[in-house]
Amino acid sequence: QVQLVESGGGLVHAGDSLRLSCAASGRTFNRDAMGWFRQAPGKEREFVGAVGWRNSTTYYGDSVKGRATVSRDNAKNMVFLQINRLTLEDTAVYYCAVDRDYRGALYSEQSRYAYWGQGTQVTVSS
Repeated sequence: QVQLVESGGGLVHAGDSLRLSCAASGRTFNRDAMGWFRQAPGKEREFVGAVGWRNSTTYYGDSVKGRATVSRDNAKNMVFLQINRLTLEDTAVYYCAVDRDYRGALYSEQSRYAYWGQGTQVTVSS
């Protein structure tokens, strides 16, 4: 049974940095792509970023491009999301997800991702 558990959320101040973690279990993930999405109150879930087998292959959504880094530790089955220079608009529930059909291209479409975590809340205050 695949399980994804996000952690690291909480209340942070605008301008701070935040690092979220996602612990994966239940299958071998080192050939999967791993993604991060978020959903703000009253808005649809949006793509944040994704990473391929190696940390050299990444892809980011426009809202965090230049401020975010997605990375992974295959030995520990962990994936991470760091966002710098947080703004109020970064307030959301953040989800990690798995693209088990990864063949070299990273995608922002939610339908691409087969497994999802329960999410962790990030609240940015002024």
